[in-house]
Amino acid sequence: MKVRFCRTPEFWLSAAGTAGLAVLFALWLASGPDVSPAGMAAAALSAVLAGAVFIRFVPAWMGFWRGGSDTAVIDGEPANAAAGAFVMFLAFDVLVLMLVALLRLALGLDHTFAELLEFWRGTDSRHYLDIAREWYLSSGNIDRLVQLVFLPGYPLLVRAVWLIVGNDIAAGLIVSALCFAASGSVIYRLLRLDMPHGEAMRTLKYICILPGSFFFAAPMSESLFLLLCSACIYLARTRRWVLGCLCGGAAAFTRSTALALLVPLVFELVAARRSVTGRQFACRCASMALVLAGFGAYMAVNWAVSGDPLKFMEYQHEHWSQNFGLFFNTPAYQLDQAAASWKGIPQNTLGLWIPNLIYCFAALIFMALAAKNMRASYTAWFIAYYFVAIGATWLLSAPRYLIALLPVPLSVSMAAGTTARDGAITAVSALLAILYLYAFVMRWQVW
Repeated sequence: MKVRFCRTPEFWLSAAGTAGLAVLFALWLASGPDVSPAGMAAAALSAVLAGAVFIRFVPAWMGFWRGGSDTAVIDGEPANAAAGAFVMFLAFDVLVLMLVALLRLALGLDHTFAELLEFWRGTDSRHYLDIAREWYLSSGNIDRLVQLVFLPGYPLLVRAVWLIVGNDIAAGLIVSALCFAASGSVIYRLLRLDMPHGEAMRTLKYICILPGSFFFAAPMSESLFLLLCSACIYLARTRRWVLGCLCGGAAAFTRSTALALLVPLVFELVAARRSVTGRQFACRCASMALVLAGFGAYMAVNWAVSGDPLKFMEYQHEHWSQNFGLFFNTPAYQLDQAAASWKGIPQNTLGLWIPNLIYCFAALIFMALAAKNMRASYTAWFIAYYFVAIGATWLLSAPRYLIALLPVPLSVSMAAGTTARDGAITAVSALLAILYLYAFVMRWQVW
């Protein structure tokens, strides 16, 4: 049995992936990273967990490509279930806005409705709102010039609503609420391709109660990004590839990490190769260029504004110290920053570094548990997305990036497979969500 396994693609892929990860980690160590021994231990743990995700993913990957993408017949569902998901997500959005307002009032931080609205202009929201009102600037204050790093998909929608309602913050809150509600319907339909109604609803619950879900209500791009990515995969899986890839292109015009959608699309393409004609296969291949075109449109905006299609990368590096890095380096420096901040500004440790560390590790743990049974294209999507998003140097927004990646809440839901586990995970998640919301309300460097 062992000899036969050593001759399988699963063995060689697992070995190659593990060896590649080990080489990357060795090169990182050889570079002499400026981190403490505890930071190095955090990096090693991150690499080990990522290796576990990959090793458990490989058999599912090979089975997915050998057996095709067909799924079993799923049970029935209540009438208007997708509409119910829309209402559920919209109600959650309104609840978040009310909780934030009540907390701000109770703590004496705001006293009028105008002040409550202005709270939502904080963090990255102000950049999106500035762009919605005034577009990008080609000259002037550097704080406005660097806003070119924020992609235009979301601000364009906000601008359209702003022209109607006359208030940029209200427009942003409306766009986020409607996009989040619509994502509930789309995600429900997508999940129902593979699982019963109850499991689909459980996943929707975790999208709402994971710590940081309040970002979906904020005037930021998370809700639109979640909607467009989910629509891309759903339409592709239901054989509407051109429409799906158009949604993928719109997602890439909203956030650069949408380029990771190419990975699950390739996985679905290969899995379905035997069930389509050569012409259909070629059409699906060609339609994936629409995802690249969406990001190409953003590069065209860079060119029109600054004369350089890659100007956003310069601003990312110079203003935010953002470069491509290795994902396991992130928890290393974040752990050291958490310890340093605790001695001087403990609010930064509690609001910024600890939530980032929790998400960096928890996402890997839950995905390692789920990778064997999760649809292989979704796990591949997670791996590509995590490698790029969490690998970014000087990362401050891991919770915000990961809650908008569907495989993450799906993996949590899959881990909550029994009533007891579901109850325990729900209680812990809800408690952490409330604490994180408090940190957000208090402006404890929650990004």
